[in-house]
Amino acid sequence: MTTTRDARTSIGRDLALDLYQTMMTIRRFETIAGELFAAGRLPGFIHLSIGQEAVAAGVCAALEDTDYITTTHRGHGHCIAKGGRVTEMMGELYGREGGYALGRSGSMHIADNAVGILGANAIVGGGIPMAVGGALAAQLAGHRQVSVSFFGDGAVAEGVAHECLNLATLWKLPIVFVCEHNGYAEMTPVSTHLANPDVTQLAAAYGMNATAVDGNDVAAVLAVSREAVARARNGGGPSFVQARTDRWRGHFEGDPQRYRPREEVQAMTDRDPIAAWRSVLGAEHGVSDDELDSMDDRITAELTSAVEKAEAMPLSDPAGLTRFVYPEASR
Repeated sequence: MTTTRDARTSIGRDLALDLYQTMMTIRRFETIAGELFAAGRLPGFIHLSIGQEAVAAGVCAALEDTDYITTTHRGHGHCIAKGGRVTEMMGELYGREGGYALGRSGSMHIADNAVGILGANAIVGGGIPMAVGGALAAQLAGHRQVSVSFFGDGAVAEGVAHECLNLATLWKLPIVFVCEHNGYAEMTPVSTHLANPDVTQLAAAYGMNATAVDGNDVAAVLAVSREAVARARNGGGPSFVQARTDRWRGHFEGDPQRYRPREEVQAMTDRDPIAAWRSVLGAEHGVSDDELDSMDDRITAELTSAVEKAEAMPLSDPAGLTRFVYPEASR
């Protein structure tokens, strides 16, 4: 796996702080959303990415605003890392008119074309062909955009994933496939659902450049992402990144997690990607704890404001359900 010091040498102080800010914003957003859901203030279901922040931050730091991403039911972190606005995201979680989709799609379908977020997707593997479509569109238009598809190890067994890997290689599309390999497909461990848990070997079978990386090391994720994105942008075709990461929470909020021992979860928190990067900031960039604490406070204040604004938004109006579904009658 790509790792540690060599990957960090190309990261200056400002970028290192940006990576920390992105990861901490994701962590705080998810933590607050989890608390709101537990208090009965959010409708529907939510799936949190606490523990997986380094993958979203590292990959998206290698992208331009015009590049595309597609994500999953566990997609809040990717949307934040790609530039999604937290107030509109929170409004969508609340089911409010000020949300990204007017409060109609909820947590699992956030999209923002202005920053290249083609959409989260509740269907396992559903975002992969969307990202391939984005890459094909960029290629046909002669643009230098790159498309990234985030998905979990549970999606690897879906037929659509293999169809997309094959087409992307055949057509040399500008796409990066990012598998957030957290070891579980919902509640099913990888030992049960994949005959070969090393999914880089599946990607390599299609003739695609495939790399494994420590998904808790944001510098390593950024390094391999930069290589893959440059390859795609310069006509070198697709790449596959397997990021081994940890899903600290259950598949969904309220999941009792009887399928894994508490010791396993504790071991995950000992590998906290944010705590590790905070140590790097101090040791290699001279960033003080006070500076980072101040940043943490600003992030918390921004998200607290987002919650207040979301709660002040009007509820999504059922009377407008057909709006944007059917065209208005011509006058």
